[in-house]
Amino acid sequence: MKRLLVQLNHKLESRLPEQRLFLRSDTTTRYVRLRPLTQAVGLASVASFFAWGVIATSILLMDAIGSGTLRDHAIRDQANYEQRLNELAAERDQRALEAEAAQQRFSEAMERISGMQLQLLASEERRLELETGLDNVQRTVQRVVRERDQARARLAEATQSLQAETGTSRTAADQSRDMEQMLDYLLAAMDRMNSNSYELSIDAEQSVNRANHLALENELLRDRNKLIFSQLEEALEAVVAPMERVFNAAGVSPDQIRRLVRQGSDSRTAALRPIAVSTSGTMAQSPDIERANAILGRLADINAYRQGIDRLPVARPISSARVRQTSGFGMRRHPLTGRSTMHNGLDWAGPRGTPILASADGVVKQAGRQGGYGNLVIIQHDFGIETYYAHLNSVDVRPGQRVSRGQRIGGMGTTGASTGVHLHYEVRVGGRPVNPLTYIRAGQHVF
Repeated sequence: MKRLLVQLNHKLESRLPEQRLFLRSDTTTRYVRLRPLTQAVGLASVASFFAWGVIATSILLMDAIGSGTLRDHAIRDQANYEQRLNELAAERDQRALEAEAAQQRFSEAMERISGMQLQLLASEERRLELETGLDNVQRTVQRVVRERDQARARLAEATQSLQAETGTSRTAADQSRDMEQMLDYLLAAMDRMNSNSYELSIDAEQSVNRANHLALENELLRDRNKLIFSQLEEALEAVVAPMERVFNAAGVSPDQIRRLVRQGSDSRTAALRPIAVSTSGTMAQSPDIERANAILGRLADINAYRQGIDRLPVARPISSARVRQTSGFGMRRHPLTGRSTMHNGLDWAGPRGTPILASADGVVKQAGRQGGYGNLVIIQHDFGIETYYAHLNSVDVRPGQRVSRGQRIGGMGTTGASTGVHLHYEVRVGGRPVNPLTYIRAGQHVF
């Protein structure tokens, strides 16, 4: 080992010659020999320290730049989400107006159809009456013609008999003139009856044509209603389907939301109640009314979802732009124990005292110190959901107090098992922790 050190000193002698450091006191003078190997070790140490400083400074600069970029990106995402929210709200309002206008047009069309059906029934009854009258007239004409022929035959026989008995036909002539006058009167009456029958047949034909025209208009109106209903159904499905997917992903059943919202208050306004059209006789329920009622039901579902989303914890518990997310939901290395454990919420770091806000309406279940959570506030919401706000520096609410979304409940701190000032935020459904980002994104993407 000693020989190896000597060889190293000898090799380094040419580049790092031996130096002597003199130390003088009042009475003596001492010196320290700096061999080449010692000088090399010192230079290497200085270089390593300098390199470490450069790398650490670079990491700090990159972290600062990355934090600023993430913050800008989060602000842009929030602006995009708000813009998308406004667009969806405008589209929803437009669809509602279109549905209301379609309902009004549908009601007007139903009134027209009812009037057309009444006219058609009246014209059909009139046609049947005309046909019956025409048959009666024809039978009467046939009977009168037969009677006329029989009367002429009897007149001829009577004339022949009178001439054979008296040798004169004067009385027969008088009777013949009377009979001819009566026949002329009957023939004139028959002509008038034939003229009336012709007019009645024309009226019947016109009624049939009007009935066919009304039936054609009814068919065109039915096709147009089908097109309108199809477009409305597609638009509603495009709005409702993403909402239901978000609720399912958040662990809340859409059926549960509709049921609980409607139990609290009737979510159907007068415009969204089912259409009821009274019918007489044996007329069946119109398929158009059934489709319109189905569309109104989906609109009522949208209204219920809107009220349900207002009762879910979809808001961020921190509104300050000076905070940043430091830990997500899932497995991670614990900052204190160093072991891989499950992290049941989200962590945001920021200045001490940063306002902590309630993410939804609810009732404070707990407000005080609890083990590793430090100062903890638990809020009970609808649908069996609870939110946890831990490590608070101050608590501004008390148990049993009702709070509103966006209301301050405390300030950010570092109480309990904490390595720095931050907020630990949890969402639990039925006592089971779920990812809070699911609810936050639901509020950003749906409305």
